[in-house]
Amino acid sequence: MNRNQGSLLTSIYTIIALAITMIFFFPLWWSFSNSLRIPKETFTVTGVGVPFINFTPTLGNWQHQLSFPEAQLALTNSSVIAILSTLLAVVVGLPAAYALARFRFRFPPNKDITIWFISQRVLPPAAAVVPFFMIWNMLGIYDTKFSMILVQTTFIMPFVIVIVRQTFIDLPIELEEAAMVDGATHIGAFLKVAVPLSIPAIAAASLIMFTFAWNDYFFASVLTMKNFTLPIWAASDVGTRGIHFWFMAVKTMIAIVLPLILCLFAQRYIVRGLTLGAVKG
Repeated sequence: MNRNQGSLLTSIYTIIALAITMIFFFPLWWSFSNSLRIPKETFTVTGVGVPFINFTPTLGNWQHQLSFPEAQLALTNSSVIAILSTLLAVVVGLPAAYALARFRFRFPPNKDITIWFISQRVLPPAAAVVPFFMIWNMLGIYDTKFSMILVQTTFIMPFVIVIVRQTFIDLPIELEEAAMVDGATHIGAFLKVAVPLSIPAIAAASLIMFTFAWNDYFFASVLTMKNFTLPIWAASDVGTRGIHFWFMAVKTMIAIVLPLILCLFAQRYIVRGLTLGAVKG
């Protein structure tokens, strides 16, 4: 294949990739565009809904939605639950990941323990929600942020264990042995050597866990009433005249903005963390 043919194929692949990207991006763009329109322009704007070109944008829908106490409560609950459950999952999951990477267990073996953690993500949420519902009622913590933090931690912790465990395995053990020769304990080598070197993987796993906890709808719909979260609030915008698309667009963008900002700031950690150890030699 000569250089011209290679350039032509690259151009074709680029065009195809851009077309596919636009297909997936268009619903997000349409939500953003609808959030800036007055209600009567929801179905009357022509073109692709470009502000200042196809219509005059307004922040009235945003101001209207964010002024409600329910919106502020939903944002607060989602933020607290997602952040604290992610932190708790990291605190509990990192030692487990390190132990599975550096120590050998006879019964059950490391492989079976790792598979058991992975199975927590395979487990259908519907199979666990009733036990959680009964236990939280017995303990008197139903419909609290604390109970939702525990639930989310249980189901997102496998991410940090599986992802960071592989990173710990790929780290040269000689670095930790050198620290222990200088007087460090296993815990000291873990905290001062293994964890700092695994920051990219920890950041990637944390972002994935935060996104799952932020977007959860099923557990929040069953285990909360007054302490509802953002997905529950976003799904509630159905009035007697049907769905208010202009308000739904605002809620959709609010739900997307925070994870999107985190992804933009942490994208280099995500790529490095998820590919660390993928290539050796």
